[in-house]
Amino acid sequence: MNKLVPIGTAAKTLGVSTSTLRRWEAAGRLMPTRTEGGQLRYDVATLLPGVEQPAQASRKTLAYARVSSHDQQTDLERQKQVLELYCASHGWTFEVVSYLGSGMNYHKRGLKHLLDDILEGKLGRLVLTHQDRLLGFGA
Repeated sequence: MNKLVPIGTAAKTLGVSTSTLRRWEAAGRLMPTRTEGGQLRYDVATLLPGVEQPAQASRKTLAYARVSSHDQQTDLERQKQVLELYCASHGWTFEVVSYLGSGMNYHKRGLKHLLDDILEGKLGRLVLTHQDRLLGFGA
């Protein structure tokens, strides 16, 4: 039997606000049930990070590496090695996307690939070596 929890408990479990859960519901990402009184209830099994849903199992892990200039080519190789070791040590099937480009240029092939996967719902996990590697400026 599934345990259903109120929206506040679900938000706390996921580490997000209740308004985020409502927005996810509107977008179709979460499907809570409603009580006869109209209150939202969420299934704990779908919220817990250790429990993988069938749809989540088909999503891929993407390891993402980026450097800004040709002078940092060795750093790019080091990032790829670190990402590969990390993903392999967790037993994840993964793909490495790496490129050399400025954090200010949003027309990068690697970034477009990442965004396409996110928008299509194909990406289940994103692994970075540094938070600022994704976009650089303004991360």
